[in-house]
Amino acid sequence: MPDRDDLGGAWRVPPSRYLAGRPAEFVVGAPTSSYVAMPDGCRLAVDVILPNGDAGKRWPTVLILTPYIRRFQLAPGVNDVEPSPNSYRYRDMFVPRGYALVVVDARGTGASFGTRDSFRSPREREDYRTIADWIVAQPWSDGAIGATGISYLGAACDFLASTGHKAVKAIAPLFAVWDTWTDNYYPGGMLIKRLALVYDELMLALDHDRRDLRSKFSYFANPALLGPMPVDADRDGSLAREAMKGHLANFRMPDFITEFKCRDDALPYDPGFTSASFSPYNYLDEIPKDVAVYAISGWMDGAGYANGALSRFLTLPNKHKRVLLGPWDHGARVNASPWRARQEPEFPVLGEVLRFFDQHLAGRPTGLDQEDPIHYFAVHAEEWRGAKSWPPVTGSQRFYTAPGRQLAAAQPNDDTSDNTRADFTAGSGTQTRYERIAGIEATSYYADWSEREPKLLGFTTPPLESPLEIAGHPVVSLWLSASEPDAAVFVYLSEIEPDGVSRYVTEGVLRAIHRAEAPCPRNYRTTWPWRSFARKDARPMPIGEPQLLRFALLPTAWRFAKGSRLKLSIAGADSDHFAQTPHGRPPLLTVHSGGDKSSILELPIAEA
Repeated sequence: MPDRDDLGGAWRVPPSRYLAGRPAEFVVGAPTSSYVAMPDGCRLAVDVILPNGDAGKRWPTVLILTPYIRRFQLAPGVNDVEPSPNSYRYRDMFVPRGYALVVVDARGTGASFGTRDSFRSPREREDYRTIADWIVAQPWSDGAIGATGISYLGAACDFLASTGHKAVKAIAPLFAVWDTWTDNYYPGGMLIKRLALVYDELMLALDHDRRDLRSKFSYFANPALLGPMPVDADRDGSLAREAMKGHLANFRMPDFITEFKCRDDALPYDPGFTSASFSPYNYLDEIPKDVAVYAISGWMDGAGYANGALSRFLTLPNKHKRVLLGPWDHGARVNASPWRARQEPEFPVLGEVLRFFDQHLAGRPTGLDQEDPIHYFAVHAEEWRGAKSWPPVTGSQRFYTAPGRQLAAAQPNDDTSDNTRADFTAGSGTQTRYERIAGIEATSYYADWSEREPKLLGFTTPPLESPLEIAGHPVVSLWLSASEPDAAVFVYLSEIEPDGVSRYVTEGVLRAIHRAEAPCPRNYRTTWPWRSFARKDARPMPIGEPQLLRFALLPTAWRFAKGSRLKLSIAGADSDHFAQTPHGRPPLLTVHSGGDKSSILELPIAEA
């Protein structure tokens, strides 16, 4: 089935129908570019693209803030290659429909001067205020600014809003974190080992103009793409070349991110700089309450980006806020449902963002305020749902690990246990939720799960007597003992169809030393178990003594079919994505069942 927005009746006016009623009215004008000086003298390269190229009219502005090169030079004689692979979709959606588009090379990237001193640097955040000042001073600006973008660009929207600039009216962070530490690099306290390395390769390719490395990344691999496009006044490109020399001093991700092994760790040379410094939640109180916010993510969106979208929605006090969760991977490159009609999504994500900007930036009547604030796609039902609050559930259902490796509806009385030794050679494969966030192609998500999942310690229900639909975060409460003082605990939820095919549904991970729970803080609201991941709260596992590890699996909406079985699987390693824990000491993990140490899977039950 496709992910079309007319499946399920979730909208009064589906986004595709709204977009069909908003055809292009203007042509995309040729980009003009210039340097804009920051207060410290650093100059940022800025492209401006206007409807019909008309600077004599005033337009609302959509701002794109990117470290991934606003526009490339093209090889001589080439005119059939897109020079803006990171931003052309925004250009082609918004400019023909009456918006100015401004695309900025972030400090230390592209043709901009300066260096990057961190991932999402607070210095960048201050730059955004100056860029907003510059936009509203232009004769083509009507004084209203919105921002959108995927991933890094999406979190930049939060940073822009947090400057408090009065011109910023609406932001649409797409596939973007709320907490960079746990939503992206350290899910469950475990560093994704390849992510930092691959991101570093990408930034070397772009910032150092390493075309040999750029060929590894499909988005930027075309050999006709040369270095960053100089601004208009830089006719011989000498300023762009000078700017790029400064990029040689940019931070290196593998060195940088490992400074923050716990969420509250600080840079040794800057005690006030923790992972919060480059996370949107840290700036909650500085985001004005009248800014409209639309967060969009997908069920297969990396290590926790859907958590980011939901935390943003739950935390912000803003009156106008929305969330959309589809069957997509990072950036909605792929419809990841096993029952998809085709690989490419059919849902018009940017068409929905257009409607949002039309409502809150351009002041058009769109009927958006008559729609539910939450929309999500129920996989296997293959339908969209609307909701007024999160999670959209009518209750919960518990299943208990039980003798015979069963997952039972009733709590067993007798104490039993099952063991598994962490296999440091085993992994979840190379077509998983973790590839796309590192810029690696993934198309057939978990297609080999039927071969991988039976090798894990698993607990299975009897066949379902009727369909079971969930929406939200499954939560496990594992009574676990370990033969070592630390462990990585991976938990997978699968649907076993009547013919024996195993379908990956979702997963969760927790490093055992971070098992202590805490109330979630005011600037970081959740409806699932929260933990500080602080160094002071980390504690080793007492050898052989059962401990409670209660944590959430990543959110999903999924309909288990009648006759299918649910399976909960547990592993002590994912060698394809995470480091050994503890190093060279594969722990024996014992899952306890029954009595006062019952291990439980709790599912959020939704009514279709």
